[in-house]
Amino acid sequence: MNWNTLLSPRRKGEYQRSSAGKSSDLRTEFEKDYHRIIGSASFRRLQDKTQVFPLDKSDFIRTRLTHSLEVSSLSKSLGQNIAESIIQKGLDPEFTEQSKSNICDILLCAGLIHDIGNPPFGHFGEEAIRDWFRKNIPVLEFRGKPLTEVLTEQMQQDFYHFEGNAQALRLVSKLHLLVNEYGMNLTFALLDTIIKYPVPSTGVLPDSGRICEKKMGYFYAEEELYRKIADSCGTFGVRHPLTYILEAADDIAYRTADIEDAFKKGFISYDRLTSELHSHLDAIYQGKENYPLSVLEHQYRKALERGDKEPKRYAVSNFIIRMQGYLIYCATAGFTAHYREIMEGRWEHDLFYGTAAAPIIKALGNIAYDHVFVSMPILKLEVAAGKIITYFLDTFVHAFLSYDTGQKLGMMEGKLIHLVSDNYKQIYHFYSRNQPENVRLYLRLLLVTDYISGMTDSFAKDLYQQLNGIE
Repeated sequence: MNWNTLLSPRRKGEYQRSSAGKSSDLRTEFEKDYHRIIGSASFRRLQDKTQVFPLDKSDFIRTRLTHSLEVSSLSKSLGQNIAESIIQKGLDPEFTEQSKSNICDILLCAGLIHDIGNPPFGHFGEEAIRDWFRKNIPVLEFRGKPLTEVLTEQMQQDFYHFEGNAQALRLVSKLHLLVNEYGMNLTFALLDTIIKYPVPSTGVLPDSGRICEKKMGYFYAEEELYRKIADSCGTFGVRHPLTYILEAADDIAYRTADIEDAFKKGFISYDRLTSELHSHLDAIYQGKENYPLSVLEHQYRKALERGDKEPKRYAVSNFIIRMQGYLIYCATAGFTAHYREIMEGRWEHDLFYGTAAAPIIKALGNIAYDHVFVSMPILKLEVAAGKIITYFLDTFVHAFLSYDTGQKLGMMEGKLIHLVSDNYKQIYHFYSRNQPENVRLYLRLLLVTDYISGMTDSFAKDLYQQLNGIE
């Protein structure tokens, strides 16, 4: 792979502009991407989607929107550090200052949209969708045949492995109507960056050890688009190098933020955090200074010296900031140390692998899991969220099985279909035109998951209550 092709400014569809219009627009193609994203309704909806705490009313706790803004900022910072390191160390004679500028712009955009396809209620929403299809596709029928006989294996696996990452590609390339069927019509370099797993659902091998095979990266419906992107960027079957940077920024953001949010919500105290850092990391450092713990305790002592009224809050907040800086440093070192392997598509790990940050990343994740994700309040909310999503799938899938088939719809089915945005139905009709029956059925099932994935947490809760007559 080389940066000339990796930073492809091509788009799926090119807008026709006058020569005068082109000369007056001084933005690069990647700067144009940024403005298309922040002006979109899909991006704004992230303000009411769960990061960790579903339907939380606090103005402090992170949402998908604030998380995405943080990932965007960290991605750009990390990209700047890595790009400068490539230049200073002379790792690639073809890498220029313009390459650095383009990389920063792409990563700024990628951070904004990396979670844009996630359904309501966080990652549990994804799990609820996967679980429903695994239980129901084997028992549902279409025209007297089981769906397993109508849909191809890949079509079925798309739903069994439903992924917010794959949905993000689908949303920005098709579902967000701007002026035509090309969605936001973003550059191929940006689209390739957000494809974390460059394999179809039938290529998912979570135990293979290859990072790119852990999950699916695109639906069957976007397979042709994926091929165009990969051909343009020269990345077919392997990760775009910028994907590693985006993933590292995401890891840094949520692993540190989850701890801060958990502290603010009272799920973990300062004393418990110090104890957990002892427990998880002392053995790693083997008698040497426990760096994360020493940072936390140093910030606490500093707060006491300052006379801070909330020294433990000050300590945790500043601990998070310093951990983020240290993790950026380690990720930069990881990318440059394995530059050749990454550029040749041979690197099978994240950027923290083999660095001093690896045990820290793991420890922060374990602490968050133990004190947040399996806590009673979160479990109760997830059960409620699962009930909502299951109800929508039960209701709308059955309504859309007969949609656009020539079969007469029942009164209730017709009403349910009218509830779904015309945008999703318009997209369905555009892409189902002249397709065989099994493809049309597959696209109707995607229409339902498109509709659900586009919901905010509040909209999903309110619609559920309205359809069930709950005040």
